[in-house]
Amino acid sequence: MSSSRSPSRYRLGLLVATAIVVIMSCLHLAPAMAADALLSQGKTVTASSSENATFAAANAVDGNAATRWASGFTDPQWIQVDLGASAAISRVVLNWEAAYGRAFQIQTSTDAATWTPIYSTTTGTGGTQDLAVTGTGRYVRMYGTQRATAYGFSLFEFQVYGSTGAPSACGTGNAAQGRPATASSTESVAFAAANAVDGNAGTRWASGFTDPQWIQVDLGSVTQICGVTLTWEAAYGRAFQIQTSTDAATWTPIYSTTTGTGGTQNLTVSGSGRYVRMYGTQRATAYGYSLFELAVHTGTGSTPTPTPTITPTGDPGGDRLLSYGRPGVASTTQDDVNCGGCTAAKAFDRDPATRWATSSTTGWVDPGWIYVDLGAVAQIHKVVLQWDPAYARAFQIQTSTDAVTWTPIYSTTTGTGFKQTLTVNGTGRYVRMYGTQRATAYGYSLWEFQVYGTGGAPITPPPLPPDPRNPPQLVWSDEFNGPAGTKPDAAKWRPEIGPGVNNELQYYTNNDNASTDGAGSLVMEARRQTTAGSSCPGGPCQYTSSRINTYGKFTFTYGRVEARIKVSGTKGLWPAFWMLGADFFDQGRPWPYVGEIDIMEHLGREPQTVYSTIHAPAYFGGGGFGSPYSISGDFASGFHVFAVDWNSQGMRFTVDGNTIHTVDRATLEATRGPWVFDHPFFIILNNAVGGDWPGPPDATTVFPQRMLVDYVRVYQ
Repeated sequence: MSSSRSPSRYRLGLLVATAIVVIMSCLHLAPAMAADALLSQGKTVTASSSENATFAAANAVDGNAATRWASGFTDPQWIQVDLGASAAISRVVLNWEAAYGRAFQIQTSTDAATWTPIYSTTTGTGGTQDLAVTGTGRYVRMYGTQRATAYGFSLFEFQVYGSTGAPSACGTGNAAQGRPATASSTESVAFAAANAVDGNAGTRWASGFTDPQWIQVDLGSVTQICGVTLTWEAAYGRAFQIQTSTDAATWTPIYSTTTGTGGTQNLTVSGSGRYVRMYGTQRATAYGYSLFELAVHTGTGSTPTPTPTITPTGDPGGDRLLSYGRPGVASTTQDDVNCGGCTAAKAFDRDPATRWATSSTTGWVDPGWIYVDLGAVAQIHKVVLQWDPAYARAFQIQTSTDAVTWTPIYSTTTGTGFKQTLTVNGTGRYVRMYGTQRATAYGYSLWEFQVYGTGGAPITPPPLPPDPRNPPQLVWSDEFNGPAGTKPDAAKWRPEIGPGVNNELQYYTNNDNASTDGAGSLVMEARRQTTAGSSCPGGPCQYTSSRINTYGKFTFTYGRVEARIKVSGTKGLWPAFWMLGADFFDQGRPWPYVGEIDIMEHLGREPQTVYSTIHAPAYFGGGGFGSPYSISGDFASGFHVFAVDWNSQGMRFTVDGNTIHTVDRATLEATRGPWVFDHPFFIILNNAVGGDWPGPPDATTVFPQRMLVDYVRVYQ
């Protein structure tokens, strides 16, 4: 097949970037004064988003004026650097690319959660801005609220100058050993919380198999904390915080990560408290959280500092999500075959595929309620409820300072279900949905209960993936141009081996049925061939075929995905080009919770028609959301281009450039259920035989049947 060229983008910024590099190479940069050491270079840095992998956040602190960080093309955006210890900040230098910030703040923080502005402007000039500032913190952030161009925010260099005091010594003893420990849950009595502080590496604490979970230790008195060692079992935390408290009620984060590694993690921290807690918000496995040891190290040679008091502090960018990862309490919860582990926490995890539900044995009654503890008093301005079909006809949104006395800030007797975005105005530490009339015979159930406003003690959720650039660029492809007989590229594809699902009748082989034809296409051949020892409906599988996917080779979120395919035909054949959420394998999460995007499905008994459909927990199988598309002829008679354009706002499915199905995210959430398509997916190609939908082959079916794939391409 002929080669193709991917779209490209010509930007004025490239010329400006070149000019800046040339100018900087010619200018003599004045060194910082002795008191103003460069603290940021080479330090750990994170950002709200990156335009792509080329423009990573680390580029802004690498000391190389030819590399840069670039964000997504929306407001707000931020980039922050972890200096490793608290420092007195005296100067910040921003070396902007052409995509600069018109309005932005420089902020500092001790915990990367609560931020203090030390510089603010709404008239940013771009170029090199050398800012004299005064502030203290371990973390320094550029928080941009208004871009100066249609592009994002982009920095060649983000330099932070200042000074750090001599660090105090951190003891190696374990202040937690033998102290009282409690936890959110235990897998069984054999895995009690006390096991994590007993000094015995052969015992462990293990939690239930849900998010969030926590374990805390009481040190007996307020103590200066300088280090925490977590010795994980295989069930470790991918995202978690280390928090301290003086009263086991109000917690202050002193360490936070969304990329936990497991094993033994020696964490340098700075904080004080009587209680120390590991608060996990995302498990790395399908199991819970499990620690052989939770060790707490205390400082020596320094005077303990008071525990910071959490005060209602709004985000400079406006209202923010306050409820993510915060503790939830409900009237009842469901945990059975129909809704396993549907605890209150599931409504606050920003995971649209998990939900809270009232108990199926005691909770299908009125009233029913759920509330969230925001950690501190907050100003509440918006509440978003994403209902399961078991929704509230009549309910109130209420606030409280003590979870005892409640004040209504919203009330309705005509609840609509699905997604309800409520504008409210109230104050409180606790926010409750109080349902007084169910809309169905079932109980109350929420996929998401989100509270927005200012103040509280918000936990920053993992950043959402950025939308694809415009125009897009080719980021992955397979053109299948190898010599005849070449198997699928093992660097891009892996075969799925064994019987199919959905009562299919074929046995998928280890690429015995897939190879290139030497003319630019991959051939996926279905044959009438018995596989001894296999099991399909009715006995051994009577057919063989091919199914390949990109899991472990290439996964992605958002973009344009297209393939040029000549489908197989005749009754009983079911060729498909589709995608599945990577958490199907990553976390062992079952279908349809992972999400499925069917770009093309074809039934041999309907030669003129193809289908495009999406599936999620609230709409799947025969209830999936999709559309058919028909032509006057037979799809098996020639090649056609099947594609989906996918971003954070929806999807558009096309066949040969003709739009056949459109998904608008807002409409979907308001009429069908949650959008579960904002995480990595992988690509699947398969040529199935039989199954519930197409039915089995009959006397008219002709074998072998070939599905030809000219190319598969992904643009972002």
